[in-house]
Amino acid sequence: MADKKQENTTAVPPTSVVAGPSHTGKTEGKPKVTPAASVPSPPQVPSVAQVTQVGKKDEDIEIDPALDDSDYATNSCDTSTASLASSLNKYIFENGRRYHSYYGTSKNPLPTDELEQDRLDLHHEIMLQLMDGEINLSPLKDPHRILDIGTGTGIWAIDAADRYPMAEVIGTDLSPIQPQWAPPNCRFEVDDAELDWTFDTDIFDFIHLRNVAQGIGNWPKLMAEVYRCTKPGGYVELAEVSLPKYTDDNTAKGGTLVWCDRMAEAMAKINRPFPSGHKDLTERLDNAGFVDVHYRLYKQPVGLWAKEKKFKNIGGMALMTCDTGFEAYGMQVFTKILEMSTEEAKKVCKDALEDVRKKTTHLYCCL
Repeated sequence: MADKKQENTTAVPPTSVVAGPSHTGKTEGKPKVTPAASVPSPPQVPSVAQVTQVGKKDEDIEIDPALDDSDYATNSCDTSTASLASSLNKYIFENGRRYHSYYGTSKNPLPTDELEQDRLDLHHEIMLQLMDGEINLSPLKDPHRILDIGTGTGIWAIDAADRYPMAEVIGTDLSPIQPQWAPPNCRFEVDDAELDWTFDTDIFDFIHLRNVAQGIGNWPKLMAEVYRCTKPGGYVELAEVSLPKYTDDNTAKGGTLVWCDRMAEAMAKINRPFPSGHKDLTERLDNAGFVDVHYRLYKQPVGLWAKEKKFKNIGGMALMTCDTGFEAYGMQVFTKILEMSTEEAKKVCKDALEDVRKKTTHLYCCL
């Protein structure tokens, strides 16, 4: 978490990793924005920003000695917020998948079709289990306005609207793939977070960004807008999942590492690298002007190898996301940025999937 800078406010040094909540506090003297009419504005206090990573990296996940091949055998495992013009619903189709095109075909390398939406919703459930049912780590108290950047299917924003019925929740995304139904205090807008924001200054009590790194090339610009629009005493959370390349027993040796290396190479070429540790996120908050930045690390096992039931369930769901996830992240990136043939790109993704399905492979992501 991190606060906006104020006099006599000491920043808390960060401690570990790559994803999570963050507070942001504004400088004293910043104008306050009155929340929703009829709701009095809360007292001005320092804001906090926090970065969280899933799982503590120094705590190994115990491997299940009773793991059997049969455990894996069945696993199938100008801003556009005014209206949704027909052009917003135009897409391009490549490699049998549907991709965003309205803000440019290279803006988001991940598909937006129903198959990808199912994967995103499943990963939301993984995050809920990792965070013991919580959707955020910031200590929110009666927030009035919440913003979810890169809302995807809108599932986090909908959960936030249910958990904070007193708040107006806005989810923004490049593509209008959110459901028509939503709680009355939740709405969605189509927008590019890297453009100038149309929101008022000091307007949001809480801003949430999760797994948007693949679509962001100008973090200073984005974080400047996040800082501007967070009200004094508000919170910001950044959450990013790493590549699935970590292991505590040196079993990361196969196709998954090849896939990870190619992904890292490609995203670096377009200036959208995956976070390599908590410092990447905490520095973004620090550089934007936030103070009291905290982080938390989570481990997300990939596969059924974990002994503890909680992590075995999470690993099983993560393995299911891999069924489509390796190609979802990799196909457009490999073919357009690294100029692989379709067949070569599919083989890299297939080899990675076969690797994580092995019971002897004990990989995890960091969040």
